[in-house]
Amino acid sequence: MTIQQQKNLRKDMAPYEKANTKQSVQQLINTILPFMALWFLAYKSLAVSYALTLLLAVVAGGFLVRIFIIFHDCCHYSFFKKRSHNKILGTITGVLTLFPFHQWGHDHSVHHATSGNLDKRGVGDMWILTVQEYKDASLWTKLRYRLYRNPIIMFGLGPIYVFLLKNRFNRRGAKRAERLNTYVTNVAIVGVVALMCLLVGWKAFVLVQLPIFWISGAAGIWLFYVQHQFEDSYFEENDEWEYVKAAVEGSSFYKLPKALQWLTGNIGYHHIHHLSPRVPNYHLEAAHNSSVPLQHVPTITLKTSLTSLRFRLWDEGQKTFVRFKDAKVQRQQSFATRTKAEL
Repeated sequence: MTIQQQKNLRKDMAPYEKANTKQSVQQLINTILPFMALWFLAYKSLAVSYALTLLLAVVAGGFLVRIFIIFHDCCHYSFFKKRSHNKILGTITGVLTLFPFHQWGHDHSVHHATSGNLDKRGVGDMWILTVQEYKDASLWTKLRYRLYRNPIIMFGLGPIYVFLLKNRFNRRGAKRAERLNTYVTNVAIVGVVALMCLLVGWKAFVLVQLPIFWISGAAGIWLFYVQHQFEDSYFEENDEWEYVKAAVEGSSFYKLPKALQWLTGNIGYHHIHHLSPRVPNYHLEAAHNSSVPLQHVPTITLKTSLTSLRFRLWDEGQKTFVRFKDAKVQRQQSFATRTKAEL
């Protein structure tokens, strides 16, 4: 892809980068109101059957993911035209999703600026080691990495660690406004939880909110995981790294069934989002359909995305993700080749 082609792709996104107040308000109505209604129905269903409660919690969890996408757009200042409106709504939806607006907005901006850059990993992204880095790592680091990449821990305990614990503390070096926003978010969360416990009782609150929290959290981590970790992804060292290539080759087009596409706020068009973060989620599909080159990016489906669960390390030589055992076989073959050459 030439420099001019990259410029043209970014230029093609300009018409879709403008927020539409009417569409934004409609999305708020068709997302937050159904979520509240589903929560209430789940609470009422406790008197009928907890199986029914869990079923309603699954759907409510999907709507909470959609609320997170609204929060996510606010962090990019793309959901409303005015920055102040994005800050206010972002803080409110941050309380619902347990994410502090300023803190996550900072980390996520770094993620966009460095995604796929091997020399700038560590902020706003998932922990990825190269084959060589894993080989050179200490036993303790290897153990931590294996635990981190274990699907049971990542999607089972991950939501608890990230949403309930990590998000409650400010990052080192955070400015005053960011620190204050985290404190306000934390106090608001405690206030909402206390109010709900007074209204419905703490046991009922936990029985309803816990599955909603876990389902939405696991789904959110899965989306973030699969959007950059697929077989033909893009990772380069800083000197070779290019923003547009990282966006269109290192961010997947996750082609989901329409119902799931709607619940996830079109975030499956992740290549469009990384190419132009100012495109609101409700314009992502139209932006994708408007450009022929962008319709030929790495595409994964619900079925094929499951293969990404096997990926553990990035192989810089083959420029692909590999499993731990693949890396071990490569090391053995390399050792055998060197030994044979020496003899």
